[in-house]
Amino acid sequence: MEHSSWAKDAFVYLVAAGVLVPLFHRARVGAVVGFILIGAMLGPHGLGQVAERISWIEFVTIRDAERVTVIGEIGIVFLLFLLGMEFSGSKLWSLRREVFGVGLSQVVLCGIAMAAVAMLSGLEGGVALVVGFALAMSSTAVVMQILLSERRALAPLGRAAIAVLLFQDLAVVPILLAAQILGSHEDGILALVALALAKAVAAVGVILIAGRFVLAPLVSLAAGTGSRELIMAITCAVLALTAGLTQAGGLSAALGAFLAGMLLSGTPYKHQISVDLEPFKGLLIGVFFVSVGMSVDFAAVFPRLPYVLASVLVLILVKITMTYVAARLFKVDRPLAGEVALLLAQTGEFAFVVLGLLASGGLIDAERHSALVTLVTLSLVATPLLARLGGVLGRALARQGEAVEAPTAPPGGGHVVIGGFGRVGRIVAEALEQEGVPFVALDADAARVRAERAAGRQVFLGDASRGELLERVHCESAVAFVVTLDAAEAADAMVRAIKRHRPDAIILARVKDAAHAKRLAALGASYVIPETVEASLQLSARLLEALGLPEADVTERIEAAREKERLRIAQGVDEA
Repeated sequence: MEHSSWAKDAFVYLVAAGVLVPLFHRARVGAVVGFILIGAMLGPHGLGQVAERISWIEFVTIRDAERVTVIGEIGIVFLLFLLGMEFSGSKLWSLRREVFGVGLSQVVLCGIAMAAVAMLSGLEGGVALVVGFALAMSSTAVVMQILLSERRALAPLGRAAIAVLLFQDLAVVPILLAAQILGSHEDGILALVALALAKAVAAVGVILIAGRFVLAPLVSLAAGTGSRELIMAITCAVLALTAGLTQAGGLSAALGAFLAGMLLSGTPYKHQISVDLEPFKGLLIGVFFVSVGMSVDFAAVFPRLPYVLASVLVLILVKITMTYVAARLFKVDRPLAGEVALLLAQTGEFAFVVLGLLASGGLIDAERHSALVTLVTLSLVATPLLARLGGVLGRALARQGEAVEAPTAPPGGGHVVIGGFGRVGRIVAEALEQEGVPFVALDADAARVRAERAAGRQVFLGDASRGELLERVHCESAVAFVVTLDAAEAADAMVRAIKRHRPDAIILARVKDAAHAKRLAALGASYVIPETVEASLQLSARLLEALGLPEADVTERIEAAREKERLRIAQGVDEA
């Protein structure tokens, strides 16, 4: 009987996902909202209520919300694992200022502000504080789904949002501890806190050490067999173990999955693993959003709908304000701070856990628990709209900043447009300066832009992947475009935007590897230069010179090798 119930729920979910989600998409309702609406319609508070009077409707409902939630959490684990594979240890270390600066400030400011609101609504001090900090958390699942669908996970917006989400994952331990302590009347609170912190540190330590000395050799051994199934089996086992370890240590399973992905980011198999896991991630994340929709109790919401909607508005406005302040405290530029603030304005899935603990401990009554769960759910539903508004706000703030220092092209054009002004962009600019060729550059790092403008360079703040900014740098009269952006998704977007405005443009792009080079070439880039290939060619040239070969012979051979690699990319030949 239990097996039959599982099969029926799975069947209903797959049919609903296959039929309703495309309809929602056609109606311009995002996948996130679509899955939440499916959960609300098919769950125990939707058609489940009708099924009590009309028995056959039971066959098109999903009754067991707890089971669906568990499966959905697996989807979040897959999502964070795939994200972790995009972040090496060095890349994560480069975000330390955002994680422990912006992230800490966001949690503290939002937590205190929401706690004050909770106290005004009638909650007692300790309970209000826990509820406030639970509401300060944002949804990793929803935010990452939006960033990945827009290919901005590695863009400045994605990096800033992920940094805050990572700190929020670390803040899970003290918030859960506080909820458990409030709900128990046992002595030895200090010992409980010390034990929980020790478990959390031990769990992360074991994952990092085992990943370094066991994981990579194990995956290499599996790869040596040539069996994709074995690689996938080991990957799933590692994913389950790391997620379980962090959960046992009081942290979120998602954080463990992120660490596992990060440890695999340095292996040559990460792209294959990503491709194999992608379909499962999408389906399982959908289950999570269905479980969110199932938690909405319509009978409890409608009598208090004005109050609930006003509460959602207050929650969102408070979080937007405090997140924006936190970002600006650490010199995040205004357009990016505004966009991040709106993207993180919802309350995350972690709040369901905390509210459940408080309700089971008798610290909040059933009516307030239902109202808070609905509040969290509606904030999740609002996220896609808030993300779009964030984009509009970011562009408006960027234009406002540009009104003071608008990009200007040289009279008559003839300039080069550089997207990104990091190490590579600066070297390109210096070469142009030596030859007297004018250039205009766009970069998303406000501090870097200020420094370069102080040095007299034509560098302006802005996201080079946005078409409207390309118009502001007079792309119609530019002789060439150079794409040096770190994030592959941002580089793709910039090439697309250039081709829309200037189909005849000469585009030179720096890429990380041959796979990205092939993709940019297909999008219309004139020349793509893989960093790995150029580094190998330069290394080979120095080696041949050291071995005594004449300079002319070395140059000829290196150029031949470079041309061979160019043809490989043009023909779509995979790397060996």
